[in-house]
Amino acid sequence: MKKLICAVLAAAFAAGSLTGCSLPGKAAEPQRYSTVFYDVFDTVTTVIAYCGSEEEFTRQTDALHADLLEYNNLYDIYHNYDGLNNLKTINDNAGKAPVAVDAKILSMLQEAVKLYDTTNGQTNIAMGAVLNLWHDAREAGIADPDHAALPSDDTLHAAAQHCSITDVEIDAAAGTVYLKDPDMRLDVGSCGKGYACEMVAQAAEARGLTSALISVGGNLRAIGTKPDGTSWTGGVEDPWNAGTETYQNSSYLSAVYLTHNSAMVTSGDYQRYYTVDGVRYHHLIDPDTLYPAQYFDSVTVLCADSGLADCLSTGLFCMSLEDGQALVEKLDGVEAMWCLSDGKTIVKSSGWAAMEK
Repeated sequence: MKKLICAVLAAAFAAGSLTGCSLPGKAAEPQRYSTVFYDVFDTVTTVIAYCGSEEEFTRQTDALHADLLEYNNLYDIYHNYDGLNNLKTINDNAGKAPVAVDAKILSMLQEAVKLYDTTNGQTNIAMGAVLNLWHDAREAGIADPDHAALPSDDTLHAAAQHCSITDVEIDAAAGTVYLKDPDMRLDVGSCGKGYACEMVAQAAEARGLTSALISVGGNLRAIGTKPDGTSWTGGVEDPWNAGTETYQNSSYLSAVYLTHNSAMVTSGDYQRYYTVDGVRYHHLIDPDTLYPAQYFDSVTVLCADSGLADCLSTGLFCMSLEDGQALVEKLDGVEAMWCLSDGKTIVKSSGWAAMEK
């Protein structure tokens, strides 16, 4: 999972659900409930919420789960679904014909194209041809570690010739998407999960959910505050000790308040990876080198939109600290925290400390 489940959320979830009763004739006090889903975006989704009853919580989370499943199917690049045009449908029709798609695809792709410009091309949904080579090599290497291998430089550079964002033609009026290059493939791993998390949170708010913390594989999105008025909290995991014997589930490097329905997303190199000749190769590919980015072990972004945070965390992971700091400082309402690859150095944007717990 690219975006990792934060320790603070895990601790909160482990505390369990609270139940209670109310006196006849009095409105029920909101109680704390929680649930887990395992079937969307190839990750673990947790929801903690305060509701007036278990029935209300179930109604809300059933609807939220259904929304997530819809986005999962729409943004899938590996599977077809009966009667549904999704990203795989678009990829399968590259160079052939425009594909009519749901507005949930159009709006996500439009935002992703904007973020391509914002990140100077470091977040690029048109890199599917390159990312697919790494995906296949990683899957093969995990399945058969003794024969794990890297994609060849020749195949990587050949694939890189088919990653131009200008070949993604989005016709909002017609409701279609067309890839002009027949060898181009979309991959929205850098933004799809975060965008979906934001949209389902907004939909849940519209249905009346007023106090919740949603984590889609660690893409955190807060809704409102807790009933006592305190903010939800998100924690940044220690990327240098995650998965080691010394790592504790309660260990985190920073805890921040998620105020005003804000979101927090982390991109890290320490969970989705494989090993070749003793060297670990993670899944966050630098568009400039076509190899896993080497600047950091994790980058966390805090802002008011989960989709924006998702795109930015990927983009910042693939650019130098100096360039990343300059980008964050010019974006309103965006803060970031970088864990450098030296195994000890933490750098925070100018406004991060003000959000820390």
